[in-house]
Amino acid sequence: MTGGSLPLFRQTVRAEWIDYNGHMSEAFYVLVFGHATDTMMDAVGLDPAYRESSGCSLYTVEAHVRYLKEVPEGTPLAVRTRILGVDGKKLRFAHEMYAGEAADGREEGQDPAGQDEGAEAVATIELFALHVGAQGSAPFPEPVRERLTALLEEPPAWAGRAIGPVPRAA
Repeated sequence: MTGGSLPLFRQTVRAEWIDYNGHMSEAFYVLVFGHATDTMMDAVGLDPAYRESSGCSLYTVEAHVRYLKEVPEGTPLAVRTRILGVDGKKLRFAHEMYAGEAADGREEGQDPAGQDEGAEAVATIELFALHVGAQGSAPFPEPVRERLTALLEEPPAWAGRAIGPVPRAA
């Protein structure tokens, strides 16, 4: 971690991720976000060695994805992670996916949105997760909780939303 932020996760859109509409299929946005979660876990001490020795990990309980722009094959992606809330065994966090020029050429740890005033996320996800072990939910180890707490940010304006009701047809 550099400067109190989490490392960016980077990926390039693969041919097999393209759907019948000619852009990245919704399942692969979630796949990329899943890998960004792994990167965050590694950075805060929930890495493979921790998971192996403790039998504990994060378990996603709820997620809200927003698909904002289409992304074609070959597009470079960068995912920024924000820690929005943490307590004994609960974690609220978000990922913002940037594409193309907003994702290109950024040094590790830099915020793609902060490097390009006009950069807009192509997708976002807000997640609620529990720290779990073989016996169910379990408190974070103190060093992990401290790292997560040190990374806390104010939620972006889009976080905390729910899908609104759709009126019934008359």
